[in-house]
Amino acid sequence: MADDPKTAVILAGGLGTRLRPFTQILPKPMLPVGDSSVLEIQIERLALCGVREIYFAANYKADMLQSYFGDGSRFGVRLHYSIEKEPLGTCGPLSLLADQLTEPFIVMNGDILTNFDFGKAYRFHLATEGMFTVVSKVVSFPLSYGNLVTSGDRIIGMHEKPDIKLEIAAGIYMMSPAIFEYIPKNKYYGMDSLMRDLIACRRNVHRYCMEEYWLDIGRMEDYERAQKDVEAFFRN
Repeated sequence: MADDPKTAVILAGGLGTRLRPFTQILPKPMLPVGDSSVLEIQIERLALCGVREIYFAANYKADMLQSYFGDGSRFGVRLHYSIEKEPLGTCGPLSLLADQLTEPFIVMNGDILTNFDFGKAYRFHLATEGMFTVVSKVVSFPLSYGNLVTSGDRIIGMHEKPDIKLEIAAGIYMMSPAIFEYIPKNKYYGMDSLMRDLIACRRNVHRYCMEEYWLDIGRMEDYERAQKDVEAFFRN
């Protein structure tokens, strides 16, 4: 379809310090999850939505990425590698690809495990005619303490260890080429800085709230959870 996504960037340059010693051997996105790896699942999900060109923004152990994934032909996509000479943060690496990203594109962190429908969010982004859409996710955090309900000095009720719900940025973004006007060239720069700068310039920053499965595997406990979840959410 004409309005399906064609191009994506996967940010795969992080050190993964919270997942050592595993990441001393493999880059974090290549860590095994079930019978596959996080990156392989991401590539397969992106390809399912129509993406055919994928750029790895790499740094740490980039040679391992290139050796294993090659040109991407076995996944039905074309893989390209953009290697940072020094760390550029979560947004700065995009500045190295400005000449290649001439149509709206997807950006995602390389440590996200999800069965997200990228196509729906991409079409939402196109409909807004904006330059930046942040995919969000509502997550729950269990509170370890009961919440007292009071009136003056009297306790009139108590909520036993309620969950706190927050809408967070899910590490997935839809962007249009006009965004490069706001991304400094070859400079350390984060997605959070981009959001703040766009808002300060009174440019619209849209959000698309996802409902599908999502997990950031940046911490050891989340990586362990991913091993259990992969059978339930990614079984063919």
